[in-house]
Amino acid sequence: MKLERVLDYAKTLLRKSIDFGDVAIDATAGNGHDTLYLTELVGDTGHVFAFDVQQQALDATADRLKEHGVFERTTLILDGHENIATYVDERIGGAIFNLGYLPGADHTVTTHGQTTIQAIDEMLEMMKIGGIIVLVVYHGHEGGKEERDDVLTYVESLSQKQVHVLRYDFLNQKNDPPFILALEKVKPYTKMNATEKQSVIQ
Repeated sequence: MKLERVLDYAKTLLRKSIDFGDVAIDATAGNGHDTLYLTELVGDTGHVFAFDVQQQALDATADRLKEHGVFERTTLILDGHENIATYVDERIGGAIFNLGYLPGADHTVTTHGQTTIQAIDEMLEMMKIGGIIVLVVYHGHEGGKEERDDVLTYVESLSQKQVHVLRYDFLNQKNDPPFILALEKVKPYTKMNATEKQSVIQ
């Protein structure tokens, strides 16, 4: 057996979750690598919604998708992933987040625990049973550990009757290596109420 590296394992999880014809979410479009992979999984009858708060990320993603002839399978949205319900009303097959900043761009523009948790909470309600949300957690940057801890607190609080939560990481690697959190929806999910949100989102 060969242990899969973090990014390879993220793809394995998505492949197990997403079927042809599904709707999939790239919550952090970045340079478009994950968006492109999702278009392969959903096929020509599915659709991918990709979110980013930086226009340069969406431009890079659009170029990548057009190069591979799959742009028509996607909708690129210049907005935060916490606003997913504004744009998507279909059942979701799977989703991926890359927490942190866009490589090669302004490192002060990062994901944040509060909006990440809000997005996960929305997606879990919208997701099909058996769907998986994959979070690749990069936490070596300023603010990264705070977001990591907030997200961990949230996912650890999820009911195991509704969501199975997996953490996958390599414990003996140095310099804050990324790790995966995978959330599999196993039963209908109830979103957090205001009190629960306040206790998790600081």
